[in-house]
Amino acid sequence: MDDSTIAAIATPVGCGGIGIIRISGSQAVFIASAVFQPSKAAGPFRSHRIYHGHVVNPESGRVLDEVFFLFMRAPRSYTREDVVEIHTHGGPMVLRAVLDLMLKGGARLAEAGEFTKRAFLNGRIDLSQAEAVIDLVQARTEKSLQIAAAQVKGALRHEVESIRKSLMGIQAEYEAAIDFPDETEGIGEAAGVPDRFQNDIIAPLEKMIEHYRTGHVFREGITLVIVGRPNVGKSSLMNCLVRKDRAIVSPMPGTTRDFIEEPLVINGIPVLVVDTAGLQDTHDPVEKIGIEKTMESIRASDLVLFVVEADPGLLPEDRRIFEEIKDKPAILVVNKTDLADPRKELRIPDAWRSLPMVKTSALLHRGIENLKAKIAATVIADGGIQTESPVIPNLRHKNALERALKAVLEAYDGFRTGRSPELVSMDLKEAGDALGGIMGEKADADLLDEIFSRFCIGK
Repeated sequence: MDDSTIAAIATPVGCGGIGIIRISGSQAVFIASAVFQPSKAAGPFRSHRIYHGHVVNPESGRVLDEVFFLFMRAPRSYTREDVVEIHTHGGPMVLRAVLDLMLKGGARLAEAGEFTKRAFLNGRIDLSQAEAVIDLVQARTEKSLQIAAAQVKGALRHEVESIRKSLMGIQAEYEAAIDFPDETEGIGEAAGVPDRFQNDIIAPLEKMIEHYRTGHVFREGITLVIVGRPNVGKSSLMNCLVRKDRAIVSPMPGTTRDFIEEPLVINGIPVLVVDTAGLQDTHDPVEKIGIEKTMESIRASDLVLFVVEADPGLLPEDRRIFEEIKDKPAILVVNKTDLADPRKELRIPDAWRSLPMVKTSALLHRGIENLKAKIAATVIADGGIQTESPVIPNLRHKNALERALKAVLEAYDGFRTGRSPELVSMDLKEAGDALGGIMGEKADADLLDEIFSRFCIGK
């Protein structure tokens, strides 16, 4: 590992009450103390103490700012290295000036995520906890914050380690059967092994994989695209969902010619709502571009709101639009119910009856809460998960869990059919390696670079 001392601004860009410069490495105290003048004479800096003073340019003698100086001695720090934090006033100029002094004093500008990467490489956290740090920073909803906070504390690691412990117990028995075939009972005849496979390994793996399927939207969010022919009320519906006049509303068809995006939160799920140009046959070159962008948005969407009018009913354009979206998860939204004759029921084609349906009046704000509930129910299968003790893998974890489950099922099949202990042990080892990969065991440099590149500089 690179043993240089690194430094970076740890607080967001812009003006604020406090700004923090973070320095980590064996020379952190030497570099930082060279520009810090404490208000009171002090001997060697004591760990986990805050000192008041000023940062002074050693070349000009000019005071840059009144600051707090915080020292954390290794290993009791975020990186398990010596760490110094200098707390300044939160202006970008003063922060940059203090950071420049650190760099001139011998520190290197930290790369994105390098402080957390050092925490991982020094054994303070595992890789799943490191990934949770960026999830915590980027959390957009209370639920995603709750999930990330639990993972930072090691909730996922504890689940994986429990499964791995059971796996290693069975593997040890197989290894003993290989090394001492005459002194060990046949594992295929051992009582309790099937239950240990099923209850302690296979079922927990399947549960964690299912948690990804039902819960990953809390972390990653969804893209929701509103689609329909011109003038069915798509823009009005978007304005109702986001609770502001984000899209221009007009009785003239074709007002929306480009897609409009707006974020919101529905039942704890981050949602990016996209209002699109109405789909219709047109010779207008500008409208054609808008319609092509609509088709691109449909292809990239996680969920489609297919909007039709309650009156005058379905038109041929509606049926053509359904053919474009029929392979996507979708909700049928029957809008403008305020204009429809309540005695007449909209006739829905048989091919559409598998779509969840909500009736709305965007003009009168009717049915909007029902629509939000239907969106949440559609994207969270089986009603979602309990988040009191949330353990929701990310995509990398899910892929590793699936590899582990596949290997365990092979091992279990080998147990039931009496396959040689050597082959079963190989499957068990493969499963254990896959689970170890979640925590970052034997992680290669490319994987680490990919993960930590998502971080900001200073974290």
